[in-house]
Order: sequence, then C-alpha cells, then structure tokens
Amino acid sequence: MVHLSQKELREVLVDGSQWAVRNGFGWKEDTIFTEEKGKMDFANPENLSKRAFERGLPQLGTLGAGNHFLEIQTVERIFDERTAKILGLFEGQVTVMVHTGSRGLGFQVCEDYMKEFIPAMARYGINLPDRQLACAPISSPEGKRYLGAMASAANYAWANRQMITHWVRESFEKALETPAERLGMHILYDVAHNIAKFETHIVDGKKMKLLIHRKGATRAFEPGNREIPEEFKKTGQPVIIPGDMGTASYILVGTETAMQRSFGSTCHGAGRVMSRHAAIRKTKGKDIVSEMEKRGIYVRAKSRRTLAEEVPEAYKDIDEIVEAVCGANLSKKVARLVPLGVVKG
Repeated sequence: MVHLSQKELREVLVDGSQWAVRNGFGWKEDTIFTEEKGKMDFANPENLSKRAFERGLPQLGTLGAGNHFLEIQTVERIFDERTAKILGLFEGQVTVMVHTGSRGLGFQVCEDYMKEFIPAMARYGINLPDRQLACAPISSPEGKRYLGAMASAANYAWANRQMITHWVRESFEKALETPAERLGMHILYDVAHNIAKFETHIVDGKKMKLLIHRKGATRAFEPGNREIPEEFKKTGQPVIIPGDMGTASYILVGTETAMQRSFGSTCHGAGRVMSRHAAIRKTKGKDIVSEMEKRGIYVRAKSRRTLAEEVPEAYKDIDEIVEAVCGANLSKKVARLVPLGVVKG
C-alpha cells in the first residue's frame, strides 16, 4: 500500500488509474484496457465526507476483506479458440486475477449518501420497501452530489487495482528473475461491477441517454461497440466472472443480445447461498488451508475468519451461473480458469 497526502488522494479521485500510471505504477497501455480508461470525468472529490477521506488515505493498493481476492490461476479450458487467441488466452497459461474495489472510501460514500437520501425521499415522494434502496432523482442536488462522489470512488477503485497490478508484476519479476514484459503480464481488461454510468441505449426503437446502475453486475458490450478497445472490436468486450477460493472463474465476451435485453450487462459472480455467519458455523473445526492444499490450491489470508466466510460451498455453482447467462446469450464463454494460489485480504 501507499500512504497518500490529502493532495495526492484528491488527484487519485479525479484521475483514477491514470494517476497511478503517471506516477510509475504501471504501463502506458494499461489504461487502454481499463473501462472508461480508468477515469470517470464527472468525479468530484468535494462531495466526499471527511470520514471517507480518512478511510481512503491509507488503503490504496490493498485488497480488503470479504469476497475480494488476488488469485494466481491457470487456463483449464478454452471454449472459443478464435476469440481466445485474440484475447491472448491459451490452455495451460498462468494468469492473475484481481477482485477488489474502492475499499473503505467507497463504503463510506455509500453509507453517507444513504443517510442523506432517506429523508430526501419523502420530499421527492419516493416510497421504497428497504432503506438499502435509498435514492434521489439524478437532477436533484442530492443526486448530483452523489454521482460526483460515486465517480470519485470508482476512480479510486481503478487506481487501487492498478497499484496491485504493478506490485504483482514486480513480485513475478523478482521470483522468476524475468522482466514482466517478457512474461507477457499485460492487462486483459479491468471492468467494474458496482457502478452507475451514463450510457446511450436503444429504448422502444429510440436512442436514449440513460444512467445504468450495475450492482453485482458487469458490463458486456457487443462486438464493434465504440466504447471498447480497438483490439476487441471483433470479439466484444471481455467479461470477467470470478469464482471464489477453490471454484473456477470465467472469461467471456459481450453480445448484441445483452445490448437488447440487459443494457449491455451480465452477472458479476455466483452469489452467496450461505450467509457469512452460517459459513463460519459450518466450517468450525475445519483446517481450511490444509483442505485447499490437498486440492492443489495454496491459500493465504489475514485471518481464519475470512477463510471461513469465503469457503467455496458458501457460493452458488459458478459453472451453472455461467451456463445460465450464456444460455440467455448475455455473454459468450471463452475460457475457464482454476486457482493455483489465493490471497485473501
């Protein structure tokens, strides 16, 4: 991690992963293969609370807890040879997947604005069954402030993953005594999974500018879309659906059907079937690390509690989930990846 000054944190919140690359934490090409090139232009750090700043200052370049992880994986199976070749994937290849976000800063933004939105909803005549759905009109003062704060958190998340990517490259270079460039450690794609973005979509036959909110979902734009890198114009945007510690992860690509049915979106992951408390109870007395090592997966975590919360049986079957989204043609399978080593925050 790096300890930022207030000035540096503001720069991160405005420039995202572009700040990281500019300051030597990455390659110039990295932002090309990042959604929004790693920076949302309407970010406004002035809309963050003092507490959000305090939480963000020491956490840049960290995974965090929960289902976030860094995995060394291997490509077990290729489903689409042509697309895989364009994406640079092949069977037996070793890859690294990073799953994390905006850490405590983003959590604080959510908490702050949920508290602000709850009384605001009464003024705007909004009635909802759950306070977690608290919201405000986009054009309202509250809505405008939130969008600026949310974009700042998204930029922090892109910078966070960029920093981790840089240090992963350095670690491989040190361990293998080979430059990361020669190891082919290029970013395939960095895509968000908890974000609201202005996009243009077809609604009832007409183009409309919409605010698309993807919560637990990820973008899956079709081949030829102008928002994706030129390298993926023939394949569609790479889609990453992570498993969690012992299960597989998938690389897919977006489809035209997703644009028509789900505003260019697909699922983000498998989702839980067991609460964290239930998972802890179920794994009581188990040596999770030893059990994973018997399966050929090396696990390192900050605490046993994190491992207990995130055991594979706490999640739905990732293979079934991927079959469902592919069956609906919201994305198309390219490769299945399985873990070799897992780092939990």
